[in-house]
Amino acid sequence: MTERKDQLDTRATALLLACCAFWGLQQILIKTTVTEVPPMWQAAIRMSGAVVLLWLWCRWRGVPLFERDGTLPGGLLVGALFAGEFTCIYLGLQRTSASRLTVFLYTSPFVVALLLPRFVRSERLRGLQWVGLAIAFAGVVLAFGESLGHSSPGQLHGDALALSGGVLWGLTTIAIRTTRIATASAEKALFYQIAVTAAAAPVLSLALGESWSFSYSGYAWFSIALQTAIGAFASYLAWMWLLRHYPATRISSFTFLTPLCALVFGVLLLAEPLTLQLVLALTGVALGIVLVNRRG
Repeated sequence: MTERKDQLDTRATALLLACCAFWGLQQILIKTTVTEVPPMWQAAIRMSGAVVLLWLWCRWRGVPLFERDGTLPGGLLVGALFAGEFTCIYLGLQRTSASRLTVFLYTSPFVVALLLPRFVRSERLRGLQWVGLAIAFAGVVLAFGESLGHSSPGQLHGDALALSGGVLWGLTTIAIRTTRIATASAEKALFYQIAVTAAAAPVLSLALGESWSFSYSGYAWFSIALQTAIGAFASYLAWMWLLRHYPATRISSFTFLTPLCALVFGVLLLAEPLTLQLVLALTGVALGIVLVNRRG
């Protein structure tokens, strides 16, 4: 049996901070690469590469991926939800701003906090933790407040896709905790998700009429390599491991750091201005995470 903990320890916190930091950087990588590499084709390359890396990792570690253990139905469900989330994100970005999409996408922790305790009672949040969750989300909204106030016509469809992506992300987390996937290795849980997405992304790319090529700049390939090796492989594998060992409602609250990390990287790498609004938002998110993970 997998040992589960009811609180986040130092190792879990460090892993979550590292994952959120890279996921924030990843948004900049995608933003600066999508003009050269079409989004769904970029996702297809990324996920296919991650499948190969994960297979090599499992061969090296001796982790079985294809044994019959009753996880196939749950695995296909998790994979379909994961693929749907990425589809909503990429299609939503064509219709709404990245700032608006980010705010709607990070409604995911609320989906987890609302639905998961109905299946796993140990995942319930207390009153003060709900306050922390709300404060953290308010911090994200505050950070993107200026861009949210300048919406363009026709964004409703994109916003709906972004919200759907957030719901699907939350449902993916719930499915991982409540199906036979919860008994599978972190590697196998991740394999279902990236394999299904790697199969679906090329089909969606063709349906959208994207052009395929492998003749891209060195920066584009560097960006895709980072998204593949660290994003789709290492960080997602760490996330699967965390879901197996720690409360999903607690670790989900940390994902509010991701959009804030994206803004911080924007300041550091793209020379975007550091505003009082951003500092207050970071403070709110940090306070919210502390409240959600406060010991009873």
